[in-house]
Amino acid sequence: MARAPVTCTTCELHAEAVFRVEGMDCNEEVVILERRLKPLAGMEAVSADVIRQRLHVKYDAARLTTSAMVDAVGQTGMRMWLEHEEPRSTGSDVKWRQRLMLLSGLTLVAGGWASLAGVGPVAVPLLAVSALSGAVYPVRRAITAVRTRTIDINVLMVIAVAGAMILRDWLEAASVVFLFAVAQWLEIRTLDRARQAIRSLLDLSPRQALVLRGGAEILVPVEEIRAAEQVIVRPGEKVAVDGEVMAGISDVNEAPITGESLPVTKQPGDEVFAGTINGRGALDLRVMRVGRDTRLAHVIHLVEEAQSKRAPVQAFVDRFARIYTPAVIALAAGVAILPPLLDAADPASWLYRALVLLVIACPCALVISTPVSIVSALSAAARHGVLVKGGVYLERLAAARVVAFDKTGTLTSGALSVRDIVPVGVASQKEVLRRRPPVEARSEHPIGHAIIARATELGVDIPAVTSFSALPGRGAEGDVAGRRVIVGNRTLFDARGIVVPADFDARPSAAGTGVTLAFVAVDRLMLGAIALADTVRPAARETIDLLRANGVEHVVMLTGDHAGSAAQVAAAVGVDETRAGLLPGEKHAAIESLRARGPVVMVGDGINDAPALAAADVGIAMGAAASDVALETADVALLSAELLKLPYAIRLARATVRNVRTNVVLSLVLKAAFLVLAVAGVATLWMAVLADTGATVIVVANALRLLRSR
Repeated sequence: MARAPVTCTTCELHAEAVFRVEGMDCNEEVVILERRLKPLAGMEAVSADVIRQRLHVKYDAARLTTSAMVDAVGQTGMRMWLEHEEPRSTGSDVKWRQRLMLLSGLTLVAGGWASLAGVGPVAVPLLAVSALSGAVYPVRRAITAVRTRTIDINVLMVIAVAGAMILRDWLEAASVVFLFAVAQWLEIRTLDRARQAIRSLLDLSPRQALVLRGGAEILVPVEEIRAAEQVIVRPGEKVAVDGEVMAGISDVNEAPITGESLPVTKQPGDEVFAGTINGRGALDLRVMRVGRDTRLAHVIHLVEEAQSKRAPVQAFVDRFARIYTPAVIALAAGVAILPPLLDAADPASWLYRALVLLVIACPCALVISTPVSIVSALSAAARHGVLVKGGVYLERLAAARVVAFDKTGTLTSGALSVRDIVPVGVASQKEVLRRRPPVEARSEHPIGHAIIARATELGVDIPAVTSFSALPGRGAEGDVAGRRVIVGNRTLFDARGIVVPADFDARPSAAGTGVTLAFVAVDRLMLGAIALADTVRPAARETIDLLRANGVEHVVMLTGDHAGSAAQVAAAVGVDETRAGLLPGEKHAAIESLRARGPVVMVGDGINDAPALAAADVGIAMGAAASDVALETADVALLSAELLKLPYAIRLARATVRNVRTNVVLSLVLKAAFLVLAVAGVATLWMAVLADTGATVIVVANALRLLRSR
């Protein structure tokens, strides 16, 4: 999401800006940028995202302008522009680079043939032209790096090529330069594939919409649409805003946001999200949210934040890289100087070995191996309706050994329906039903929705409630027509000393399996209870079986419901353990006790289960597409209520951790092998180039496989 500079009218104009940076492909370029930008007067903070080539800066707008920053970056050989602006064309620069690479390659082939044919006077000039033409851009970048007191791959490469020329190994020098240019081109192209996959998330919402203004339908840019306006979505079009359906019925494909495979029928009163795709019917929407306030923009913002959160393995890799490069450069210096001093060995031979060491001193493949895997996984998950808040939670998900589920709305559909109304004493069914809905009208709990729906269906009038108070995990209370009405579960009634008849639980309507009882009392006198039934989600048992297949050792159901209802659901879905009658605080304690078995994942709705979600190693909120609270509080959000996304998320997390480890091991093994081969005098300069930049291409390509996860 583009973010324009923020300004204010105080004496210090604190501002922020997000830039795109062309040429920032490795951490060495980040160091160059930071050393060039941080000394600028008014610069406050700089943070870089190599994968997406973005630079986020905080600065004092009274002392520094964005154009001054752009000019400063231009002096490094890279290009920068504000993310919400279009960059100036650089076709000529790209063409010149391609021409020089082509010239280097052609003269290398011609010079190599002349060298093999023994025509030395012709071979040397051709190879010199090949080396010099291919070195134009690395030399430019090396000069910039040296000016900022940085040693990057370009500096190391220029030193190595210069050394080869001094040793009069013209074929080696030309080969190294050309291979370096080709490898960098491949590396950039491979990274661009990762960037394009990530960018596709940002292109889900159209830039224009058809708005009804002054009785006419006009096409308006999204940023100019205002809340409460009427937007018309024609069949097959993408929705540009979040809105409420005013007229029309259509099936809407919500897969771009929730990952749901089946379209959802939308009719008047339903909410539609930006980025979703309309089906065959036309819809008239009342605009609720536009631009950065839409659910899609919120999700994208959270994905962007997630990509900036470093996983523990990434922090380790970065610390290792800071030690590795200076250590290898010191080793190269020792290899060039010490052996000739100690035993009068051939100085040229040891100098060549030192040059090979310099080429492999750059840790680019190692540094890029972790973030590109994590970003690919985060992007793949978001495309399938799983929002992971950062790499750290991917690592924790991969380590999960225990999964705890809330019952209502998680393992069950949450679509409760009233099965029966059970009065006590002289109270009638209508009186019981009339007293409960006023208090439930203020509640977001599925029980409340089901009771209100039945009251509306039967035409029962619902009086107003005052002095409302929610009692999390137990119920609610309020004043209705001057009398105190208490509604809730058995735990609440026992705590308040409200007498429940001894034979009540034995009544057929109240004793059925899978029944949830919602008690009603007026002025501390029980009127009766409403019996509700829920249905187990069809995919619940399959989900739990898949979790076990993916390494989860213990599955628990935590619920505030009574033991009978909990036991029926537990038997249907096949959990290993059930804990019923729990208050929110007791769910928190249950999660803490489950930690003895290993890392714990808690799955709930993100609101009632907030304490348990916070206590778990990873808190997962289900069906969070329409819930700001769930999106903000959970570590992972399943944007639809599809349970099978949970084993997918764990499988993806484990695949990501394997991918990261593979990339790190591959990078380290290649570096270690060439360190040994270089010191032994076996490795050549061109082999070192292939090992270094080739390793980068390999680890990035390996990471991109995560984008294909399903």
